[in-house]
Amino acid sequence: MMTVFVYAKLWRRSALDTDLGFYEIRYSGRPAAVLRGFRALYLGVFFNIMIMATVSLAAIKIGQVMFGLSPVMTLLCASAGVAVYATLGGLTGSIWADFYQYSIAMVGAVFAAVYAVNSADVGGISSLKELFANADVQAKMSMFPSGAGGVSALMTVLILPVAVQWWNVWYPGAEPGGGGYIAQRMLSAKDEKNAVGATLLFNFLHYAMRPWPWIIVALVSLVQFPMTPPAEQEAARAWLAENAAVVEQYAAAKERMPAEARAQVRQRKADAAGVGSLARAFPKVDDQFLRNDIAYPGMISTMPKGWLGLIVASLIAAYMSTIATHLNWGSSYVVQDFYARFVKRDLTPKQAVAVGRGTMLALLVLSGLVALWMRNAKDSFDILLQIGAGTGLLYILRWFWWRINAWSEISAMVISFAVACFFQWGAGPVGLEAAMRDAGLFNVMDYSAWKLVVGILLTTAGWLAVTYLTPPEKQEVLARFCSKIRAGGPGWRKVEAASDLPKTAAGWDVPTGLLCMMVGCLAVWTALFGIGNLLYGALLLGGVLCAVSVASTICLMRLAGKIRLS
Repeated sequence: MMTVFVYAKLWRRSALDTDLGFYEIRYSGRPAAVLRGFRALYLGVFFNIMIMATVSLAAIKIGQVMFGLSPVMTLLCASAGVAVYATLGGLTGSIWADFYQYSIAMVGAVFAAVYAVNSADVGGISSLKELFANADVQAKMSMFPSGAGGVSALMTVLILPVAVQWWNVWYPGAEPGGGGYIAQRMLSAKDEKNAVGATLLFNFLHYAMRPWPWIIVALVSLVQFPMTPPAEQEAARAWLAENAAVVEQYAAAKERMPAEARAQVRQRKADAAGVGSLARAFPKVDDQFLRNDIAYPGMISTMPKGWLGLIVASLIAAYMSTIATHLNWGSSYVVQDFYARFVKRDLTPKQAVAVGRGTMLALLVLSGLVALWMRNAKDSFDILLQIGAGTGLLYILRWFWWRINAWSEISAMVISFAVACFFQWGAGPVGLEAAMRDAGLFNVMDYSAWKLVVGILLTTAGWLAVTYLTPPEKQEVLARFCSKIRAGGPGWRKVEAASDLPKTAAGWDVPTGLLCMMVGCLAVWTALFGIGNLLYGALLLGGVLCAVSVASTICLMRLAGKIRLS
């Protein structure tokens, strides 16, 4: 929401081809050029491949559960179509495809939820109360952390994301201050008004409307594929410990074991992990993919042919839309911010298209190879969050504070990456996690949350120190940026005074933008929770929340009209 009401108009005013071009209008000299070129490869290639690999991993699981396809065959089938239209259509083709594919994906998700609710395990919408009375379902229904998890769960799941993470952690698609493929879409808008409106619409559609069909199917899956009871999990662990030699043989060469023994070990391992029902339902799914997240494709695989075709089409549309967006985003960085900037400055449009298409194909192949190696998307997601920890505040302030320079960004990137590497490879050998547990720190937050907080503190302190220890950008560079972007505010007063720049007559509208952000968040959150409570049968609370959402939206429209657009 802050991107909608504060940064969308600023990005549109920059008139850049990609958001990385920002570095050479805000900063100057070799540091700015190095920053632009390095991040073009760092984000457009490394980060992008990791993100696409997690999406492809989901496709692999769906292919195995629903069609019994091998991982390689799934990727070949899923990638063929997106490779064609992404390389031929460019950004315009990707945007149009996203529009249609979002519609298809939503229709499919809603139909999946309707069928799941009307399945024999539920018995229709009138029987939802019985579904919600199920112990496994009740354990997953709470919209807020329950008291059972104590302070640690409250801090990790609610307080840290709401109070700190959203503005101080960088992640593609959720960047504080915009950026990435979100900035790419804002830069492609017709004008500032369209950039703001489109980004606002995305927030409502993506965060308020999209989740509930998925959530309903997930809740029903807890009945159709129940978690293994704790007693059976404990018994399975005991069996695995008693038969360690057999388990070791299974891990080393399971294909040489008799089918019955192999199936027994597989089932015991699944029972110990709590996913025994999924292992029984899908005997051909590889062990590495036997996790709770295959319950969604598992639910879909049980649907009749007509429904199945529609929902499979929606899943394919969702996959293709996401991959095409990342291919276009990554290739734009490689072509515009690296190749055309540092390798071949006289690049013709025809050559740029050829390099872009080659980059897309390379990204697609590399992300597929990484997906074949991956076992768990969450671990990769946590690493990416850790790398971005502490950089978010910098990306917010660089538009409004003249003192930030290229070295601020370089130091933030280096420090956050070093901290992430330490937690990934250095913390284990020195026994940091065990020491923190013994000190009782996990009673406050879990280990992943502590890593994030430490990364935020060290990175923020580091880049602030570097900012004050290094000289600011040249006055003419700052004045040119200030005049072009017209961000305004107290952070630019010194530059405006020194360069005799005219002050905006309408005043600084960032406070209004921040108020719009808060009202917009209220509108989206109350819509999300209102719809959920209506589905849960809490009609009064759901109705009140939906009414608050409508009132907040009306108020938002009136406030948004006060934001200055050119």
